[in-house]
Amino acid sequence: MDLQSRLESSSLPASEHRPVASKRPFNLLRWYAFVSLAIILSVAVGLGLISSRFVINESIERDALLTAQFIQSIALAEVRHVSIPNVRTMGELLDPRLDESFPDVNPEARRAARGEFLDHIAHLPDMLLANIYAPDRIVIWSSNPALVGRMIESDEDLERAFNDKIRVSASYHSVDQARAEQKFITPPEHLFIENYIPLFDADGVNVTAMVEIYKEPRDLIGRIERGLILIWMAVALGATLVYSGLYWLMYRANRQLAAQQKRLINNETFVALGEMSSAVAHSLRNPLASIRSSAELAQEIEEGPAQKNIGDIISQVDRMSHWVRQLLQSLRPLNDAAEVVELDRVLQDSLQAFSLQLKRQGIEVRRDDLANVKVLSQPVLLGQIFNSLIANALEAMGDGGTLRVEQVHQGRKTLVLRLCDNGKGMSVEQMRMAFKPFYTTKQGGLGVGLVLVKRIMERFGGSARLHSREGKGTCMQLTFRVAREPAPN
Repeated sequence: MDLQSRLESSSLPASEHRPVASKRPFNLLRWYAFVSLAIILSVAVGLGLISSRFVINESIERDALLTAQFIQSIALAEVRHVSIPNVRTMGELLDPRLDESFPDVNPEARRAARGEFLDHIAHLPDMLLANIYAPDRIVIWSSNPALVGRMIESDEDLERAFNDKIRVSASYHSVDQARAEQKFITPPEHLFIENYIPLFDADGVNVTAMVEIYKEPRDLIGRIERGLILIWMAVALGATLVYSGLYWLMYRANRQLAAQQKRLINNETFVALGEMSSAVAHSLRNPLASIRSSAELAQEIEEGPAQKNIGDIISQVDRMSHWVRQLLQSLRPLNDAAEVVELDRVLQDSLQAFSLQLKRQGIEVRRDDLANVKVLSQPVLLGQIFNSLIANALEAMGDGGTLRVEQVHQGRKTLVLRLCDNGKGMSVEQMRMAFKPFYTTKQGGLGVGLVLVKRIMERFGGSARLHSREGKGTCMQLTFRVAREPAPN
């Protein structure tokens, strides 16, 4: 390297010396899979939690309402049976400290009336603990005798029930040891419910007593659990169906976009190549024609050793002309409308065209009966497909071999045909590149034959697939659309 070149290379910016990192293409399907999964799971979990909370709250509220109605009905019924003057509500009978405050009332009568009501409270189904509070927050009765006479402080639910004069309910999953009133004789196993039920005076203004009930309704809990299982199963199934459906749609759309993008790139490539090839072909045709005419004229005049050279000139010109025709044909748009084509007749014409070469190379042809098989294609283009595949098979087999034409499958809509040879086969790399334009393994080949086969098959709604093993042979599988017979009148 001279001094000037060294100076120029050393003066390049550092960024020009670094390899440019290739940017990975945006994977729409992968991003959609993750993002949509996260969104659907978030929505599903949110709906499940909201539905679960709604079911639990509504069930607890309903149970609390029924409990309150039951206790208030018992209190009203027991008061009606009490023949004590100046007693209008059960709340006026519950505090034993007031027994001596009414000298005209028999204390035994008050205790008897109170005992009937408390007996009903003590035998409520699913009850864990029952407490009755006086307005001064003193426990005046409890199913746990150890709590009687204790003052309960700092109980928000109790204060709310007294101050707002409303029924208050809450649910718990574990016992709070810090709360003085949660002293169960039989501890709860699962979920338990706490209800505060106020008892009013005759005017319905003042709270004369507050009934606190702790219950563990096993039947209700079982129903809640079954309801939650159904809710979460429905949420999981719904989320799975929504995600699967949307992913399938996006998968189809992504494949369609990729196919359209590929077709667009191919079309742009073929348009550019077609324009270039047309210009080159038109520029070559006249000189090739002049060269061939001059060579033919010289061949008629010259009778010496130059005859062989002149023949080589003519054959090479013919080969170049064939290349030009192939190139133009492979790059021109395929706008021919699909026609009903008799497959057997087109195949027979192609085999007949190669009959001499097949015989000369000692190649045996075995083919299935394709009579009355009609497909959607175009006769000239379909013949070009068979010609290209037969020519490839002849070159692959050399001297001797078998060319098989097999009908693999025929349904209502498609027919699968396979052309196989037992020639030298193809490597994995050759198979990968087989349908690339201008890729060829032939001596002097152009590399557009299989490209044209694939384009023609896809143009008429079919497909072409290549199967080959090195040293074993090659098969080309062609899938055609079957032509439907017109309905009889």
